[in-house]
Amino acid sequence: MLIVLAKAKLGAGALEAGRAAFTAMIEASRAEEGCIEYAYSVDVLDPATLNIVEKWVDEAALTFHFQTPHMAAFQKALGSLDVTVVEALKFQADDGAPLL
Repeated sequence: MLIVLAKAKLGAGALEAGRAAFTAMIEASRAEEGCIEYAYSVDVLDPATLNIVEKWVDEAALTFHFQTPHMAAFQKALGSLDVTVVEALKFQADDGAPLL
């Protein structure tokens, strides 16, 4: 399994202006074969920070994700928004184990 953790900084009004694009990207990504989880969340203590969590079955699924039409549309939409990705990390992981 691959886990992608990313962080973006949102300029004033970017969350609301980009909400339709964010929603479309999340819905389309979650429907992809090989997607285990795909989510965005706003940091409670810093509403200008957007956290991105993705889980993919393997590298091939992530590679496919970057080639999809919805990714191209999302990248185009981001061009008109004040959103800056400040960190993006990819981790190879096993299926994990319960903490409790």
